[in-house]
Amino acid sequence: MTGEIKKSGRLVAVIVVVAALVLLAAVLRMGRRRRAAAPAPLPTPEVEVAPVIQKDVPLEGRWVGTLQGYVNAQIQPQVSGYLIRQDYREGALVRKDQVLFNIDPRPFQAALDQAKGQLAQAQAQMANAELNVNRDIPEAKAHAIPQSQLDNDTQALRGAKAAVEANQAAVDLASLNLGYTNVRSLIDGIAGITTMQVGNLVGPTTALTAVSQVNPIKVYFPISEQEYLRIADGSAPGRVDWLTHASHIPLQLTLADGSTFPYRGRIIFADRQVDAQTGTIQIVGEFPNPRNLLRPGQYALVQALTEILKGALLVPQPAVTQLQGSNQVVVVGPDNKAQIRTVEVGPTVGTSWVIKAGLKPGERVVVVGTEKVKDGELVKPTPYKGSEGS
Repeated sequence: MTGEIKKSGRLVAVIVVVAALVLLAAVLRMGRRRRAAAPAPLPTPEVEVAPVIQKDVPLEGRWVGTLQGYVNAQIQPQVSGYLIRQDYREGALVRKDQVLFNIDPRPFQAALDQAKGQLAQAQAQMANAELNVNRDIPEAKAHAIPQSQLDNDTQALRGAKAAVEANQAAVDLASLNLGYTNVRSLIDGIAGITTMQVGNLVGPTTALTAVSQVNPIKVYFPISEQEYLRIADGSAPGRVDWLTHASHIPLQLTLADGSTFPYRGRIIFADRQVDAQTGTIQIVGEFPNPRNLLRPGQYALVQALTEILKGALLVPQPAVTQLQGSNQVVVVGPDNKAQIRTVEVGPTVGTSWVIKAGLKPGERVVVVGTEKVKDGELVKPTPYKGSEGS
């Protein structure tokens, strides 16, 4: 009995030892698997960085403008009649007093001839009245005729003179109306398309065409009330005084095809009031147009200097990212560690952002590779290969 108990104890001990060995082997295998599955350390992310640049930056305003003739003259006849001839080529340059249309002159010539005949008759009557007065004066002094006869003849002479003057005015008016049958241009400019055809009956309310003076040419562009108040106050540092020096502010014109008009313009005046419906005020400028390239009705982009930012900080636009309404940049310190920083941005200038707060001159910001960087992480910076802006 005692021997069986000893054999059972030895068997239990052997089983315990074997179980311990199996467990140890399993633990060793798990350790080797974990060591094999452990990932290799990530390489240091490479980024492109650019320095924060500080310099004076001119700011320009941009507005959509509409071109208008410097003077736009509606050509309308001053007399009624049938149109018998068009004497100009549509779209051509015409000169002041050049005949553009002819109205049938025959009724007006007849009226002039009739007025001249009536004038001649009145002049004859006046001459006869003068003879009567000249004859009556010595006879009245000699008491050969009564004084009343001289008085009557004198009054008749005055009436004859008044009739002559009235008929002379009728002749002048008829002559003027005859001249109006030649419809002339009032200004030098480009003549437009005619709205009436030969043979039409026209009158003083009929618009025949329009002539526009296009050299120089005007441009109208609206700016907001807030913009006007900001740029008209030249007392603030860097501001351009549009009220005092408006005529010295150069304007640049960009045409519909993207080309820049080669001539610079200037501001003529600002309108007298702000439009209550749009909240804008109309600014009027002028541009030289020697080749008549610009025409009324064209749209163009107007640019003008509005402010100079002194010592502005600039970074390339890709360096700034927006996250939940805030603007952030990644700054790389001297130890090449990244720091995510919130900044306050201003306007864009070319390919750069103006930074109002959050950066210092000379600091390095990540332009390419911001998505690979974490705050406080070591990075491998290289110079930014793109444009740094101006």
